[in-house]
Amino acid sequence: VCVAGYGQSDANEILQLIPPPTLLTKEAQGLCPERDFKVECGGFSERPVYSLKHVPDTSLLVTSGPPDSSIQIWQVSAEDSDVIKSVSTIAIENGTGQSWAKIATISARAPWVLHGSGLDRVQITEVESRKNVYTAASRGSEELSGLAFLDCNTLLLCCATGRLCLADMRQPQSLMEAMPVPSAPCREQWCMGTRHGAQGLELSSQPVARLSSRGLLTLTDLRKTTEFLALAKARVPSPGSGAEFLCVSWAPALEGYLAISGFDGLVHVYDTQSWDSSGREAEPVFVHKGHAFGRAGGSEDPPLVTVHTWHLQKPRTLLSAATDGSLHVWDWVQPCGKC
Repeated sequence: VCVAGYGQSDANEILQLIPPPTLLTKEAQGLCPERDFKVECGGFSERPVYSLKHVPDTSLLVTSGPPDSSIQIWQVSAEDSDVIKSVSTIAIENGTGQSWAKIATISARAPWVLHGSGLDRVQITEVESRKNVYTAASRGSEELSGLAFLDCNTLLLCCATGRLCLADMRQPQSLMEAMPVPSAPCREQWCMGTRHGAQGLELSSQPVARLSSRGLLTLTDLRKTTEFLALAKARVPSPGSGAEFLCVSWAPALEGYLAISGFDGLVHVYDTQSWDSSGREAEPVFVHKGHAFGRAGGSEDPPLVTVHTWHLQKPRTLLSAATDGSLHVWDWVQPCGKC
């Protein structure tokens, strides 16, 4: 597990942690005496790390963060070293003054990073050679909140306004817009979550979830973008001053389940299989409250969950981090009435 700091100092840590033994086994081990993560190697970033991705099938990490839209490339240490070192930077032409870049990685053909801060600044760069291999057709300059590889040829872009766009590397000038989000009385920020497809299932056939800063959730099938699969309202507090930590993610090993965070110190898990297009409030099947109630003292502001992710093999295991520097790994249990 890799984590990084996002403070404004010039010494933000990047750490690779070894999970506790109970998380590494495929079978349930019951109580385990060792429950802590251990630092395997680490380094320091001179800029805040707002996004961190591992490049599959390599020992490389890519990060992004203010003050511009450049990408930093890191080498995770070899066995005889405990240092994560910076190896290069992907500089963006005229990137100064732009928002920090959102990033996604893939190694289907070669180690690639998909990155961009705005809809008119999306490109794919070969990580090791830093060669540009694709630039998306420009259609506006809206700020991006996220992007993803659906497969080795298809890209999905999500604007902060909630607008979705599909791009195909085989057709550089094409950029298809998916259905816009429901109209809202006030300005909202949106993020998206794509689901990892099962064996033999096309990624593009998987629903895309979008989450707004007031807790609205939409599910969209990219094969039929003229209508929503489902609409729901999450049970979250009123939106605060920003939406920088909004996060929605599909469970990779559990059909129809997703998790959301970024509103407070909680992580909500939902079963979407009963959702319809009514937009009514959805009842979470589980709420993780560990970050909200685990802080010491009590004089400081409550921590805010910055990100969460699902374990790839353990269906009901998630990891989450918060502004107080805490990192939790936890399981949730289906309520007995819905077993």
